[in-house]
Amino acid sequence: MSSSSNIIIRLEIDKSKVTFGEVAVAIGHSGGDIIATDVIHSGQESAIRDITVHIPDQNNAELMQRIRALNGVNVINVSDRTFLVHLGGKIEIQPKMPIKNREDLSHVYTPGVAKVCMAIHQDAKKAFSLTIKRNMVAVISDGTAVLGLGDIGPYAAMPVMEGKAMLFKQLAGVDAIPICLETKDTEDIIRTIKNISPAFGGINLEDISSPRCFEIEERLKQELDIPVFHDDQHGTAVVMLAGLLNALKIVGKDLETIKVVVAGIGAAGVACSKMLLAAGVKNLIAVDRHGAIVAGESYSNPMWSWLSENSNPGQVKGALSDVLAGADVFVGVSGPGVLKVEDVKKMAREPIVFAMANPEPEIDPDTVEPYVRVIATGRSDYPNQINNVLCFPGIFRGALECRARTINEKMKLAAAIAIASVVSSEELNEQYIVPSVFNEEVVKKVRAAVIKAAIETGEARRIPRDFR
Repeated sequence: MSSSSNIIIRLEIDKSKVTFGEVAVAIGHSGGDIIATDVIHSGQESAIRDITVHIPDQNNAELMQRIRALNGVNVINVSDRTFLVHLGGKIEIQPKMPIKNREDLSHVYTPGVAKVCMAIHQDAKKAFSLTIKRNMVAVISDGTAVLGLGDIGPYAAMPVMEGKAMLFKQLAGVDAIPICLETKDTEDIIRTIKNISPAFGGINLEDISSPRCFEIEERLKQELDIPVFHDDQHGTAVVMLAGLLNALKIVGKDLETIKVVVAGIGAAGVACSKMLLAAGVKNLIAVDRHGAIVAGESYSNPMWSWLSENSNPGQVKGALSDVLAGADVFVGVSGPGVLKVEDVKKMAREPIVFAMANPEPEIDPDTVEPYVRVIATGRSDYPNQINNVLCFPGIFRGALECRARTINEKMKLAAAIAIASVVSSEELNEQYIVPSVFNEEVVKKVRAAVIKAAIETGEARRIPRDFR
């Protein structure tokens, strides 16, 4: 279940002391597979080779230790392709037109730009048409909940935010700027985002720890007039619901009658729970490490208090293993090893398991596969990846085009249904309940669904031409 990667090792090999075969054996004993080997230089006494090795990430140290222990081998350099694509960052800014002469300069800068500045000064709404605001999203994090790595800080969070910006542009044509804030103070974060908001048409919050993320998002939604979307919450929830809608078609069950257990009630768990309830699920039990959330208990997290009053209609108490009995669906956004095969066997007929903890799911998919009808994870190396990339590019594409004030529940539900609709009835099967992130229909359908929902709920300030 561990992640792996390709690394390129440049070695100088003393032919009188060691053979390439001995090097290959050392690589194999470390759990690595040789993908390619290139001779850079070969002489009578020595040779320099680049060896590309596919190896589990946790075996890297052992591999290098074994190679360096070989007499006659000098490690010149080790390159990880993942690191190579990050050199100097992954994005850059390009002008939309070249400035070739003084005439061009006079239009894009002084003196001509002054006319545009005054036009916006007289009517602030013109910023949407005369500046990057019309198509620009800020991807903002404080680095406190990055992937499954936790609180690693704003500098270490930047590669993730850059990657998000790349996906916005490539998949939906949305320009995005990564911004990492060196503060964990809720008020500082809110104030900073409000202060920089004039340049942006939307705010994508990312990797901010719970429960602070709830207040930050809610306050910003109230105090800004542009969409604010915490992707860890709502992106996960939207794609999860899309996958579940299709999984339920396979097993012939309905949202209104199923029993759903959600494990891990952090930002994503709360959002998934609220999304499922909004979609029509009646019997949902939220479970954290302390057990099921029930009415009448005192919770310091306001979202848990909300869930205690709006879920678990039977007031079922106990640990995950206790409440899973008879459940049709398990939704996991917790951690590895939380779900056991014995627990799955207690579930209803043809159970659906969404083990979305990343990078290590709540249960090994290969182990649980014989006991479930449909399984989904957050990983790309298994079928049915619940990936936020299916959601946020299209949602912001639609929200920006109609200049939505916010992204409300109707818009998120519409996005989930749109994602699910990309998988046709002929394609739908246990191994294919959500479309590929590279399916061009995803952004198109999500964009259209979001705009339609925004217009219907009165959140659109502009009606795109194809909706008039």
